[in-house]
Amino acid sequence: MESTRTRVAAVALLLLVWGMATSAWAQRSAVEETEVEVNGISRKGQRIIIQLDSKTVEKAWASYLKEKSGGAVKGPSLLPSLKAQAGKGIYTVEKGQIDTISANPMRIVSKVEATEQGTQLWWSLDFGNAYLSKKDTPKEWASGVSLLQQFARNLYKQDIQQQINDAEMVVVNTQVKADLVVREANEIQSRITKNQLKKLELEAALAANAKELEQLNKEVQANQKQQEANKAELVNMRRAVELVKAKMDKID
Repeated sequence: MESTRTRVAAVALLLLVWGMATSAWAQRSAVEETEVEVNGISRKGQRIIIQLDSKTVEKAWASYLKEKSGGAVKGPSLLPSLKAQAGKGIYTVEKGQIDTISANPMRIVSKVEATEQGTQLWWSLDFGNAYLSKKDTPKEWASGVSLLQQFARNLYKQDIQQQINDAEMVVVNTQVKADLVVREANEIQSRITKNQLKKLELEAALAANAKELEQLNKEVQANQKQQEANKAELVNMRRAVELVKAKMDKID
């Protein structure tokens, strides 16, 4: 019963978490046009707010951007194809190639940072002859929106999957504990049964002992009577001997 309740509670928690996650996705999935200052230069680009830890988003974005932008980039040993500014969440790609946005190489400047609304993921795309803009490059803008939303959606799915894994592990660990409690209960019941059997054995032994004692007392009483009978018989025999002796003395 306890393990069943635990599984039900875990499922309820998962449903609650899923509801919160999907609600956050529905509310924060919009991609907006905004300007962000990077290295002293204000650039216009796209941003999306993701309701996840900024370190998680930044790590995922670095890998995602490297994968999507191709190999014509430079950077540190952690991401040899990506130029990053440690501790600032800024990632840039020179001559990046993202076919779903543009057939030509472009310069990508991106930034991941924590805000009061959540983790902000922002990027700016330089096509050489134009910058990414809702008005000036509507087709590329729409493709960029799809890419950022897909990235966020993937992160939410990964986060939910991790929560599912954690909840399932809780269920497994709780089940193990519940099984242990059941085994302990069985062991206690086994000891109780053994104790009851031992009590019955002791009670039977005490009853047998009392019966044996009663028999011994009877034997003692019988022995005492036998001793008294033997004494009386001995007295009679001595008297008989004395009588015989007296008859011998009367013979001349």
